[in-house]
Amino acid sequence: MYKLMLLRDDGAAAEHVITRLCSIVEDMDEDMASTIFEQAQLSGKAMCGKYPFERAELFKEQLLRSDPMIFADLEDENA
Repeated sequence: MYKLMLLRDDGAAAEHVITRLCSIVEDMDEDMASTIFEQAQLSGKAMCGKYPFERAELFKEQLLRSDPMIFADLEDENA
């Protein structure tokens, strides 16, 4: 399993990130997305969820393709 991580971006608009998280990550609601955004802004990154590699990679790529880009990364759960 891989952790989908939202990375801090000081230039990111909260509304844009929250809306995109909700539309891309199927189990994400607005309250959860808002909390994750705030955590990422405070600590540099925040976990959006744990998924099989292919699904996590798809979510990451969709976030990176957002306009403006939303910075995301994957972390191996066992690393």
